[in-house]
Amino acid sequence: MPLIEDHDYLKICAQLASSLSISISAARRKVEVSAAKEGKKDLQSRKEIAQEILEKTLNENQEQSISASASFDQLLKALKEEENFMLED
Repeated sequence: MPLIEDHDYLKICAQLASSLSISISAARRKVEVSAAKEGKKDLQSRKEIAQEILEKTLNENQEQSISASASFDQLLKALKEEENFMLED
């Protein structure tokens, strides 16, 4: 995958990465895979796909009204039956 140096495209991918709590390269890969599935190869269509994914992600975050860090914190809490579990004796 050749590196695309378009500022707007990289900005959208950075916003997508931030909203999904993933790396920019992972966000770019997500857009590239979606573009490949739709058979689109030009830069403008990739920007549109990235923008659509970003808007969808932001809408889902607003609907859930819970941030990624809050959901991660919630996942790290121990369940009642696992509170006293120890890996070492």
